[in-house]
Amino acid sequence: MSAPAPTAPQDAELAPVTAESLSALLISTERPPRPSGWATSMAFGRRAVLKIKHVPEQLFDVTAFPIMMVLMYTYLFGGALAGSPTEYLQGLLPGILVMSIVMITMYTGVAVNIDIDKGVFDRFRTLPIWRPSPMVGYLLGDMLRYAIGSAVMLTVGLIMGFRPEGGVTGVLAGVALLIVFSFCFSWVWTMFGLLLRTEKSVMGVSMMVLFPLTFLSNIFVDPATMPGWLQAFVHNSPVTHLTSAVRGLMAGDWPADEIAWSLGWAGAICVVFGTVTMRLYNRK
Repeated sequence: MSAPAPTAPQDAELAPVTAESLSALLISTERPPRPSGWATSMAFGRRAVLKIKHVPEQLFDVTAFPIMMVLMYTYLFGGALAGSPTEYLQGLLPGILVMSIVMITMYTGVAVNIDIDKGVFDRFRTLPIWRPSPMVGYLLGDMLRYAIGSAVMLTVGLIMGFRPEGGVTGVLAGVALLIVFSFCFSWVWTMFGLLLRTEKSVMGVSMMVLFPLTFLSNIFVDPATMPGWLQAFVHNSPVTHLTSAVRGLMAGDWPADEIAWSLGWAGAICVVFGTVTMRLYNRK
């Protein structure tokens, strides 16, 4: 026969449960400090990077696409425009670098639109965090994509014969300026991501803006060969100023005017579209 299971002593008394005792257990005497805006932005930036880790196909636009662009434009137009592909590559690569990185900024708006459609932002809005941190986090995560794309294009360019006279310092300064500009320019697409209803519409509007803005610049040819009315637009385009600044830095020059124009455009875009984005986000 098995021994009987032990029973609790009959004289044991349980402490009475009151609302005060439960409150003492559930509510801490000291509230944890509220996270700073930088901490929450970095947390959302890490979330964006983890999405790339789990879906590595997202890096296709910053790896295969830039390589295809460099090879295609160098060997198609190099002989006709500069006499040889290698000579044309010296001025083309900084321009193609600007074009590729600026064009992939539109995926920020696509990612924002997808998360809104899934209802993720409804949860974000209830958190006690700095309100712009989800948007800033998207942009911080995309800065990694811009850096990867720049590294890929520069590596391919060096293999093909690109020799920047500015050395490592000039190349790093040019890439840093490009990433800063792209961070600010991405606020345009966060606005469209909040404003438009589907990701396809975000991509469609983005391409309508990006194609004229990038092709009507000094990336491929000297603006002096263009009609006068077109030169007026090209010379005042932010992409033209950015391309001239990056090209000059990689060539060993420090074009202060072009750098100032690029940073000025970046600041203006960030202030205007960042403000509009946050107003839409608060009302969405």
